[in-house]
Amino acid sequence: MMKAIVVKDQAAGVAGMTLVDRPEPTAAINDVIVEIHASGFVATELEWPSTWTDRVDADRTPSIPGHELAGVVRTLGYGTTGLSVGQRVFGLADWHRDGTLAESVAIEARNLPPLPGDVDFTVGASLPISGLTAWQGLFEHSRIRAGQSLLAHGAAGAVGTMVTQLAREAGAYVIGTGRAADRQKAFDFGAHEFLDLDHDALEDIGGVDVVFDVIGGDIQKRSAGLIRPGGTLVSVVGPTDVRPEDGRTIDFVVESDRGQLGEIVQRVRDGRLRTNIGDVTGLDDAVAALNRTERRQGKTIIQVRP
Repeated sequence: MMKAIVVKDQAAGVAGMTLVDRPEPTAAINDVIVEIHASGFVATELEWPSTWTDRVDADRTPSIPGHELAGVVRTLGYGTTGLSVGQRVFGLADWHRDGTLAESVAIEARNLPPLPGDVDFTVGASLPISGLTAWQGLFEHSRIRAGQSLLAHGAAGAVGTMVTQLAREAGAYVIGTGRAADRQKAFDFGAHEFLDLDHDALEDIGGVDVVFDVIGGDIQKRSAGLIRPGGTLVSVVGPTDVRPEDGRTIDFVVESDRGQLGEIVQRVRDGRLRTNIGDVTGLDDAVAALNRTERRQGKTIIQVRP
């Protein structure tokens, strides 16, 4: 048996999380079992259909949430290649399978790049969703390039700080947004300018080439009006209600990509990219920590094996 956090009542949200004993997972063909050392959690997961139902829409509760992990390969499934027992790995677990708020997880080997020995498990677990979301939004969907301008909403958050750093490295001019208290953090992570959404006029920015939106709603509608001809509004908060007049909108769901994770972790190793970790808690205390109501900055990490 292993300890795991499960959810079974969608209406209860994080308040419905419980720590229980669950059977150890078994490895299917091409899977590995990973002994989890650290796990990441995104609060919006409990709003995703895949947390509650499988690919054919059947109820799969009680399910284990969490999709980011760093740990050590313990078992190889039949036919699994590319990884070895005892290897340090990190990555993104399948949306429709039991996740990473547990002592072990079954995951497809193709989703796991090696975690270099000089990168802490806590850091490794903080990278998959934030890093891949930023990477795919910038380089696959908006194809940002040097000399362009980017409006990065939520610039002090886990995704926003990754967006800021990667866009700046690519040669873009980055305008970050957030609340007044986020200003210094946005600058610390490389924003050229900062806009306080509570007190500054969004429209004063003028035109930008790319908007990276993690907020939605009215802010998204107003941001669409800032996009220059040929520019892109990238949304990670679902389908957009608006289109820039002479641009395009893209909403996407982040996908696992071993090669991109390798690029991201290499940048962490050589100091070009810093992760933005907020609360760090143990598995036994995670339910209480995830139920705290105050606004949290940065990535929540659960240390499963401190």
